[in-house]
Amino acid sequence: MIKNYLKLIRAEQYIKNLFVFAPLFFGRELFDKLMFLTVFSAFICFSFAASSIYIINDYFDITEDKNHPEKCKRPLASGVIKVKNAFIMMVILISISLGLASQISRDLFLILTIYFIINLFYSKWLKHIAILDINIIAVGFILRILAGAVVCGISPSVWILLITYLLAMFLGIAKRRSDVILAENGNEVRKNIEGYNLAFIDTVLGILTSVIIVCYIFYCISPEVQVQYHSNLLYLSIIFVLNGMVRYLKLAIVDKSSYSPTKIVLNDKFIQITILCWVLLMGYLIYYKK
Repeated sequence: MIKNYLKLIRAEQYIKNLFVFAPLFFGRELFDKLMFLTVFSAFICFSFAASSIYIINDYFDITEDKNHPEKCKRPLASGVIKVKNAFIMMVILISISLGLASQISRDLFLILTIYFIINLFYSKWLKHIAILDINIIAVGFILRILAGAVVCGISPSVWILLITYLLAMFLGIAKRRSDVILAENGNEVRKNIEGYNLAFIDTVLGILTSVIIVCYIFYCISPEVQVQYHSNLLYLSIIFVLNGMVRYLKLAIVDKSSYSPTKIVLNDKFIQITILCWVLLMGYLIYYKK
């Protein structure tokens, strides 16, 4: 029973909400206990809000999910959890999320409210509109960073916001690629896939990969960033960013992986190692390299 509810709220997707820690990490305040606990509370708020949206999304997609080779295993589509019980869980989660957020910060409450409303419209209508769908996903990641920023009082740099937006667009369009492949194999998938094809997606993936890498290089070598962190070695982390993105492209295009970005990160050792190496290197350069 518990396992089914964990699937319903998609607890594994909470990895996305780690973006709320970005301002704290890049602001060199990660080891401040009070600020960390405050941002962790924002992480919980965002996780619960996201889970409530996942439940709503699954409710609207019950019919389509039943015809999907993977999504048919979701609790609502498979029938292991009743709609009534799922709705009760949704109300509890969003109530805790907004209630806790209101106690932490008015700005956090506002950000979560905006996130919930946008994704409510996304779940019902907007996800069926090609291009707009991945933009909304990207905006969700920006809101995660802003949520972390408002509770710790650290303004994220333009570079971090821009790279996050581009990376979220990249992951969103890569996921659409797997849906297009399923559609070409005769599986019924969401309507917005009609607005995509492999040639278009591969072109966009190539463009986004190039832009992300260039932006990240400019971030690493920008004088203000080097002065802020007292290091001119940030460019070394480009190795891990480049290899991580190329690996993801390989899984999406060559291996034709149908997994979501979260599952790929949780299951692929190569990507896990590149992320770990990036975190360790950036952590050393930001916090210990003087």
